[in-house]
Amino acid sequence: MRAEWGPPSRRAVLRAGAAAALGTLVGAGAQGCGSAFASTRLTLGTGGSQGVYYTLGGALADAWRDRLELAERPVVRATAGSVENLALLAGGAVDVIFSAADVADPALTAPSPAGRAPRALGRIYDDALQVVVPADSPVTQLAELRGRRVSIGATDSQVIVATRRLLSAAGVSPAHDLSASTLGIDASVQALRTGAIDAFFWSGGLPTGGLAALATLRPIRLLDLLAVVPAVRAKYPVYDVGTVPAATYGIPGPVTTLFVRNFLLVAAELPDELAGDLVAAMFAERDGLVRANPAGRAIDTRSAIGTQPIPLHPGAERFYRSAKAYD
Repeated sequence: MRAEWGPPSRRAVLRAGAAAALGTLVGAGAQGCGSAFASTRLTLGTGGSQGVYYTLGGALADAWRDRLELAERPVVRATAGSVENLALLAGGAVDVIFSAADVADPALTAPSPAGRAPRALGRIYDDALQVVVPADSPVTQLAELRGRRVSIGATDSQVIVATRRLLSAAGVSPAHDLSASTLGIDASVQALRTGAIDAFFWSGGLPTGGLAALATLRPIRLLDLLAVVPAVRAKYPVYDVGTVPAATYGIPGPVTTLFVRNFLLVAAELPDELAGDLVAAMFAERDGLVRANPAGRAIDTRSAIGTQPIPLHPGAERFYRSAKAYD
């Protein structure tokens, strides 16, 4: 569903609040707008229903409905993930999407129609690349996945892109060395729980709800990726090295992995006023996002402007300048 954007409103409170504190700014920026966006309908492209994209997408839909006083809650659309989301945005089927930085780079994606080129509302949180095995599995390294049943991520997802890069660095071919399947997060969790697969790849915020739920039914571990970090980062500097903390999903110790930034993206043609108010509402309701998933804690005005190589939408940039995020 393509958005039916309402007429521009006079948002003097938001724009005149440049000198105010951020809490005052976001509290007043999106509220008190009356019915300026009452006719606006939005669809949000997320990911699998057990992933962080979908969870935070639901919280954002609530925030935008309440703060912008929309007549209808935005539609939260489950998708395969970033690659599909970018295609949906370019085709006008959705209005706001989640996307990881490693697949959002314009150099790696097909050109978008005029006006549909992606623009960022902000950087929201970072995904951790997670390779999940049962806690009692003998596998400890990527190379030891040879000959095993492995889900490498859904087709048209960022997961499958990152998976191929990790496996290549480990000298493992999905086509020749694995019994590979292309399952999304929901199906991967179910398949590992029942023993239908031996491992699966996932890229998501910490903790990912589906993995946390799985760990209560079948103990799991994450493979340490230290051995492939140098090779992957040398070829793809978009990834950062970090650790999954001990006790996440019940794992006994910290695990080295790679992280990738996540963005909220819209089409360039989205009206500036609406883009700015979507951002203002997100920050005004940040506590609700944190309650939905701890990954929401990473949402911050200063880090949010770090969306390279995707430019900020002019409406979002205006908000961040008013919030003095560039100081």
